[in-house]
Amino acid sequence: MKFCLFSLPLALLGVALLALPGCEQPAEIVDSPSTQTSPSDKTEATKPGWTTNYEQGQQEAKANNKLMLLDFTGSDWCGWCVLLDREVFSKPQFKEYANKNLVLVELDFPKMKQVSPATRAQNERLAMQYQVQAFPTIIVLNGDGKVVGAFGYMKGGPDAFIAALEKLRKG
Repeated sequence: MKFCLFSLPLALLGVALLALPGCEQPAEIVDSPSTQTSPSDKTEATKPGWTTNYEQGQQEAKANNKLMLLDFTGSDWCGWCVLLDREVFSKPQFKEYANKNLVLVELDFPKMKQVSPATRAQNERLAMQYQVQAFPTIIVLNGDGKVVGAFGYMKGGPDAFIAALEKLRKG
């Protein structure tokens, strides 16, 4: 698994994060002009099939007896996050699986996109609650809100990702 370290405003907690060896971003993404935007280019938006509202996701997961997948991401700066989205979340196999089995919640910490103060506060609170220390971090909860698994980027595309989720779903 590869992770990107992030810089939340954790100064409130007096925590400093250092870059670790082996946590470099994929070269084709780090310097890619297509990932560079100005703050005015993008505003907070939800990908189809995803919500940014944790409480709404929790209610839906409980009502429909689904797992809730929390994607802690740096969508516009974290290379491994971009790869996870490109290699897994955007694939038809994952979308079909998620539609039947998951409630998807994106908890984004962008550097360039605008995020509402309420969403930013929610995301920071949840990152502290789930002790997120790197991006991407995937936390999987059952319908009662109990953590049943956690992982990050993994090779193997949607098949490997779905297999890991199935292990959690079945027990």
